[in-house]
Amino acid sequence: MATTDPDAQAPLPLHRRMLAHPLFWPLLALALLLLGNGLLNPGFLALEWRDGRLYGNLVDIANRAAPLVLVSMGMTLVIAARGLDISVGAVLAIAATVAAWTIGRMTAGGGTGLAPLFAAIGAALATAALCGLWNGVLVVKVGMQPIIATLILMVAGRGVAQLISGGNILTIYYPPYSFLGTGFLFGLPFPLYVAGALFVVLALLLDRTALGMFIRAIGHNPAAARVAGVRARAITLWLYVFSGFCAGLAGLLVSSNVASADANNAGQLLELDAILAVALGGTALAGGRFSLAGSLVGALIIQTLTTTIYAIGVPPQVNYVVKALLVVAVLLLQSPEFRARVRALARRPARGGA
Repeated sequence: MATTDPDAQAPLPLHRRMLAHPLFWPLLALALLLLGNGLLNPGFLALEWRDGRLYGNLVDIANRAAPLVLVSMGMTLVIAARGLDISVGAVLAIAATVAAWTIGRMTAGGGTGLAPLFAAIGAALATAALCGLWNGVLVVKVGMQPIIATLILMVAGRGVAQLISGGNILTIYYPPYSFLGTGFLFGLPFPLYVAGALFVVLALLLDRTALGMFIRAIGHNPAAARVAGVRARAITLWLYVFSGFCAGLAGLLVSSNVASADANNAGQLLELDAILAVALGGTALAGGRFSLAGSLVGALIIQTLTTTIYAIGVPPQVNYVVKALLVVAVLLLQSPEFRARVRALARRPARGGA
């Protein structure tokens, strides 16, 4: 005869489980933004297949969000391990400048074929990874606070990029490189494949290996993680390298999209958008809890919001104010404590009632 455990808790209703899911509120915010655009502009959500390619505002938003998605992936893991990287915008500018400089030198000397493309990609990504290594050494080996360590490269990085470019905007006249940012593959923009491939590989690595558990352990308690045998310092160092690598990938997409490298303006304030995307996605800024899917949704929210602001004619200066208000609203809705207080206030009987 079956027995029941009186202490066993009944499963939560479906709507309660949905509200408690960390992706619910970010996805709701994204859906409301897209729905609002669709109501204001009936053709906003339309997709069209033309000349073997898929066109539409949704494709444009995803395409333009690809560099931010890449940077947010690296930022997510750094923040999850109680770090911070505010140099990603400068690293993007350095990588873009190195790629443009490499292509300029090789094509000027008569370089043909795909050799300049592979050389530019390799040089840019290697330089970006070295920048991440520099940040990691300052944090892990020297013991600097992450915000101070990465602030150094944030300030000096654009100067380094300007030294490489000679203070000029480097223009790129090389079709194979332009394909990275403007090309299409199987009807979709190529940047979507770059961002999607990184997301899939990283998600599998974190889910199928112990790396995800190690990162969470480091974020919750670095000292306890080291005592438990986790190589916290080495992992943290490599997370900064990976963050630089992601910024380098974004630099390749940005510079190839505009066929130039602007050391002074490329990736300007990108670090703030990346932190906003990570926060919107539900990653704890204090470390220990992170969500790659949430960061991806957060990046899409930010790009959709930017597109919306431009579409309705709001001055661009208001962009950051609206972003800040959206972040506050989503984070409050994500907070169980805030939702509990709202429910308590809603159930409180009105004063002066019979």
